Amino acid sequence: MVKLKDTYPLYLNGKAAQPNTDLAVTDKFTGEVAFRTALATPDVIEEAIAGTVRAAEPMAKMASYERQAVLDHCVRRFRERFDELAYSLCVEAGKPIKDAEGEVTRLIDTFRIAAEESTRNYGEVQPLDISARAKGYMGMWKRVPIGPCSFISPFNFPLNLAAHKIAPAIAMGCPFVMKPASLTPLGAIIMGEVLAECDLPEGAFSILPASRDGPVYHRRSAEAAQLYRKPRCGLGPEGQSGQEESRARTGRQRGGDRRCRCRSRPRA
Repeated sequence: MVKLKDTYPLYLNGKAAQPNTDLAVTDKFTGEVAFRTALATPDVIEEAIAGTVRAAEPMAKMASYERQAVLDHCVRRFRERFDELAYSLCVEAGKPIKDAEGEVTRLIDTFRIAAEESTRNYGEVQPLDISARAKGYMGMWKRVPIGPCSFISPFNFPLNLAAHKIAPAIAMGCPFVMKPASLTPLGAIIMGEVLAECDLPEGAFSILPASRDGPVYHRRSAEAAQLYRKPRCGLGPEGQSGQEESRARTGRQRGGDRRCRCRSRPRA
């Protein structure tokens, strides 16, 4: 019988930390508090951002086989903790066990594919001799890590959508700060626990349960100019993505590119 702990830490610069137990997570079936986690404060968020900046160079220097080893370790540990991960989804997300098990399977697949792709970071060599002036010239390009990333995952697929951000970041050698949904933080915390078992540079990752005001610190830090940020789905006036508040390179994952607002049709 799987049993969850009473309290869980956050992960700051690759290490577990328990500054408080301020975030209460409810069992979605009973409505009672199932467990409590640490809640990241603004100073913790700033420290995590600074950590990713320091970790950018050592992460980028990791060999592809080293990144693959980290991802392979995650795959093994997720398989070993399959029942725990599925049960945590039942509790914090209110999912039926079959749906929860399907999401854990997707988590494992995502990390497995990322492990495979981590050694396929190819570039290309191109001939540039399209005219007499360029005779004998060749061009070359390759992919490089984008640097520190900031991720926000939603509540509806706490494992799946967190994995879609974390696994590629590790595969490419990008340090990151992850804010899981405050309703469903446990899956990401367990990922942090597994990553903490690996030989990663200090500051390579932080998993920070935070209030909805917390991510503003991702945007306002001068050191976070290149961080990846996804606005919270469903908020804001029509036509505003939330990206106007920052000059950072940003991206969104909502299953589509268009935001729409649904209204009921008035009866005749």
